[in-house]
Amino acid sequence: MGEYAPPPDALHAAGLRIAIVAGRFNDHVTAPLLDGALQTLATLGLDPACVPVHWVPGAFEMPLVAQQLAASGRVDAVICLGAVIRGDTAHFEYVAGPCAAGLAQAALDTGIPIAFGVLTTNNDQQALDRAGGGEGNKGAEAAATAVEMVALLRELSGKGERC
Repeated sequence: MGEYAPPPDALHAAGLRIAIVAGRFNDHVTAPLLDGALQTLATLGLDPACVPVHWVPGAFEMPLVAQQLAASGRVDAVICLGAVIRGDTAHFEYVAGPCAAGLAQAALDTGIPIAFGVLTTNNDQQALDRAGGGEGNKGAEAAATAVEMVALLRELSGKGERC
């Protein structure tokens, strides 16, 4: 059994083709997630001006757009950003689960990493805490995950660097 390997310290996004899908619903949360993702990609060497952002109405619509982007052959990874905040109705269950399952299925069907930066929280404050507040920025984490997964898949396919 292999030992735990922490994420690489030297992730590089230069030259990668990454797209972002962002939900307009709860955009007061999605906007800082997007800022965090773009800042992380810039830190990793990718010009944010080269990262198309595709806005969708909400989290439920993300899987279709992410799948289309991933299947297009024009991207190495897709980052999905949004917020589903529990309310007083069952709406949360009808959106959060299908969004997560749809994005996972799109990644499996296309072989393209789709990073899950969709917050599923009990209240607005929890979402804000994870969008740049006390719990960090999950958009930034999703961006780093996308870059790391592209590198790992390239290594597994023999396209990455070797000794």
